Amino acid sequence: MVAIAMTALVGLTGCGPSQGSADSGAAHYVDISQVAVAPRPPAARPDGSTGTWREDCGRNEKGIYNSDNLVVSPGKIGAAEHAHDYVGNVSTNAFSTDQSLAAAATTCTDGDRSSYYWPVLRVPANSDGVHEADGNHGRILMPASVLLEFRGSPVSKVVAMPRFLRTSTGNPHGYTKGGEGTDRLQWTCSGARDRLTKDYPRCAPGDQVIRIFDMPNCWNGKTTDSPDHRSHLVFGDSSGGCPVATFPVPQLHLEIAYDIPPGADYIVDTFPEEQHSALADHGHFINVMSEALMTTVVGCINTGRHCDE
Repeated sequence: MVAIAMTALVGLTGCGPSQGSADSGAAHYVDISQVAVAPRPPAARPDGSTGTWREDCGRNEKGIYNSDNLVVSPGKIGAAEHAHDYVGNVSTNAFSTDQSLAAAATTCTDGDRSSYYWPVLRVPANSDGVHEADGNHGRILMPASVLLEFRGSPVSKVVAMPRFLRTSTGNPHGYTKGGEGTDRLQWTCSGARDRLTKDYPRCAPGDQVIRIFDMPNCWNGKTTDSPDHRSHLVFGDSSGGCPVATFPVPQLHLEIAYDIPPGADYIVDTFPEEQHSALADHGHFINVMSEALMTTVVGCINTGRHCDE
């Protein structure tokens, strides 16, 4: 679910301001045309799983926001210190349980009760915010579209992920940690999809800003969470293969598109010390699909079909 650079190439890994960007504090902007073309993903092998499953859960038309984080800080109200957008399960908050999530309503058209959430995006110059938390202010931007797509593994078939599996991507402290844990963050523009950056992109007129999250997909086969909320589900290697003693599950890929007002700055909600840096962006997912639905998802992916729900 963003290059900070002196040049387009360095911008893929660095932490300094981007050349030609209009910066405000830690929020750096880069002209997408100055960003290097991204490497191609690894090609699928003969035993790979090439199908996809798309969920239609809307774009938070219900305006569901809170500053809780059930994955990282269960039981702590406002622990995120920034507002989240939610799609899917409508009941997610600090005190949600597996039982309450399983019984709740959902915005997903096929009955998927999973919880998908990420920090809101705001236009900071306008202070008529719908929801404000811990110094984050400005008008919240509703996404123009939200793509939720489960993908396979380029090297093998996938297995069903367990119900109530929790996971995250990105690092909400990525700015103060010098970019640690931000290698999976990606931003781009609708007209330049081959260019990916860790900065906020400046897009060509008429293009949308696209925010991308990929969740880890190699499960330990044992637990739905871990003390660090990460080690039970990790990323594969550069070829797409999973580490020893882990198993590939469907990988959640999110693309969140925004219509940014012409010339406007925009920022992600963050912890105060992260100063709205794009390096602090992150996303979360709790799988609450029924076993029957997950079986259908896995079957679609493993047989190479492309299924829209």
